[in-house]
Amino acid sequence: MNSRGHRKKWILPVVIIVILVVAAVAGFFVWKMFQMKATPEETVAEYFSYLNQGKYEKMYEMLSEDSKKEISKEDFVTRNQNIYDGIEASDIQVKVKGDAELKDGKKQAYVSYSTVMETSADEISFDNKMKLVKEDKYYRIDWDSTLIFPSLKNDYKVQINTEPAVRGSILDRNGQMLAGQGIVSEVGIVPGKLGDNKDESVKKIADILGITADNINQKLGASYVKDDSFVPVKEIRKEDSATEEALLKIAGIMINDKEERVYPLGDAAGHLTGYVQAVTAEDLEELKGKGYHENSVIGKAGLERALEDDLRAVDGCTIDIVDADGVKIETLALKPAENGKDVKVTIDSQMQKNAHQQFASDPGTAVAMNPKNGEVLALVSTPGYDPNEFIMGMSDKRWKELNDDKNKPLTNRWYNTWVPGSTFKAVTAAIGVDSGKLKPDENLGYVGLSWQKDASWGDYFVTTLTDYGQEVNLENALVYSDNIYFARAALMIGEDTLKEKFKAMGFDEDIPFEMGIVSSTYDDDDKIDSEIQLADTGYGQGQLLVNPVHMVSMYTMFVNGGSMIEPTILYEDNAQPKIWKKNVVSAETAELVKNDLIQVIENPSGTGASAKIDGVTMLGKTGTAEIKESQDDTDGVERGWFVCETTEDIAKPVVVAGMVEDVKDKGGSGYVTAKVREIVAAYEQ
Repeated sequence: MNSRGHRKKWILPVVIIVILVVAAVAGFFVWKMFQMKATPEETVAEYFSYLNQGKYEKMYEMLSEDSKKEISKEDFVTRNQNIYDGIEASDIQVKVKGDAELKDGKKQAYVSYSTVMETSADEISFDNKMKLVKEDKYYRIDWDSTLIFPSLKNDYKVQINTEPAVRGSILDRNGQMLAGQGIVSEVGIVPGKLGDNKDESVKKIADILGITADNINQKLGASYVKDDSFVPVKEIRKEDSATEEALLKIAGIMINDKEERVYPLGDAAGHLTGYVQAVTAEDLEELKGKGYHENSVIGKAGLERALEDDLRAVDGCTIDIVDADGVKIETLALKPAENGKDVKVTIDSQMQKNAHQQFASDPGTAVAMNPKNGEVLALVSTPGYDPNEFIMGMSDKRWKELNDDKNKPLTNRWYNTWVPGSTFKAVTAAIGVDSGKLKPDENLGYVGLSWQKDASWGDYFVTTLTDYGQEVNLENALVYSDNIYFARAALMIGEDTLKEKFKAMGFDEDIPFEMGIVSSTYDDDDKIDSEIQLADTGYGQGQLLVNPVHMVSMYTMFVNGGSMIEPTILYEDNAQPKIWKKNVVSAETAELVKNDLIQVIENPSGTGASAKIDGVTMLGKTGTAEIKESQDDTDGVERGWFVCETTEDIAKPVVVAGMVEDVKDKGGSGYVTAKVREIVAAYEQ
């Protein structure tokens, strides 16, 4: 390579460096010139612009030399940052009032200004005056703590005090508490009284409380703990006398009453009430500006979550200036505490407990509703969890037990969707009659207990259980729950009409219910893919998935002239019904199907005859949904269903849907029918 090439390689970088140096020097001199020429008012404005940006180091650079001797850069930054961040200062607006007052041959300047800022408590506003001194031809700030707040001296502090507010209670329709403030037992240890066998005592306490000895020892090892300290270990329910008795036999144990949020129905309403927990960092980021802070709690499930905006308590806050001895000098801002609102819901606590008792031994769900006004009376998912455990402190061991339990107590079954089985035949019947595709009195002809449309179905047959004779009409098909009749009916109705009516009844859309439940679907791709699937859909199988709350809403059309009532869980005096789906079938269709469904219970041969309650007229439908890999599969489960509904104008109208996840070897749908009957019978007493 020649020398000219070498020169080109090093000349360009040198030129770039020279340009950068010149620019930097020029920038420095421009900045210096600005500083030299900046008026006192402009200096004040620049200082507070840095404050709004949180650039405390830049603020410090603007201080006078005497001020810097009084406070180090580190202490200055720490004091300002702790105060402004601590009170959550934002939108700090500073307005200079008039021209600066110049003294001592312009060597000193006094600038008056007003300040307004938003804080975690309330708006703070004040007037103040800043002294500036001229050093090396430009003005520097003569700083002390009064420039933060006028009454804040250097040895004073800004103190933030929180006034706790109380979260609102959740009350049932009769005013009984489902969630609210109550008394629990706070178990604690006085270390100096544990005696010589400390380790043995700690292990006993841990075993009784279901926590680890390490957890207890960690609390006993806290820096504040002295021999006579009361060290809280765990909270337990006030009613748990057996645990209290066992604990009090151990030296060093002390049990105090403590106010806490409690859930009186426990696991009978765990999925209904949900629970609260401390906010997370993610919660605080998402809810920024809504009054939550690091000590706030928030609803995490159930009603606690659904009603959070009403129930939440907003703690009060004061921002005070206190002297070196902690004596309050001035209150800068005050935000009063705002207690949460009490919310009354439509739930009947006694019915909730009765329904839970009936279903407690099985994974399942029960939903009860007033079919005339949509008030939801009970929402049960079994097995459930006790929300008190979340409030009082759940051990890792207990959390693992809940998660590993094969019966899935943390799964909310009324929230989800399930294959409805023969309970859906009532809906198919209503669609068929209303569309004119199904003649209720027409005899479709006896085809035996196994049927397929034609040989194109291969080895697939629809089967039914009961041979009820030659009169294969709608009433008999409902009374005896004939799968074949409703498979044939679905083919007669056709895919297009079924899908149109499904959508009219709320499939594939959000159900207007305050709890936010899963939508019902008839297929995952908005299609019914084959004749076999269409036939299976007619008797509640195929790809159908129905939410239990949606199920009871659909059944309300039989007692409301063909219109579906909107479910609600918010109580109102003299509640008026809201129609969710108006005239999904005609009043004549609804009446006809209703009378047939009454016979399911009233006819001694009906599949729901065991649900009969003397003096109460009800319609009903049993259902067993088979969940298996193929028709020959014998290891699948059988979902058992029963839906019943009062039909007359009585004081306490009700519709109840119950489902047990597997009723194989338990008596089929009759197992569920007995449970639902007991719920209704107890309610109507």
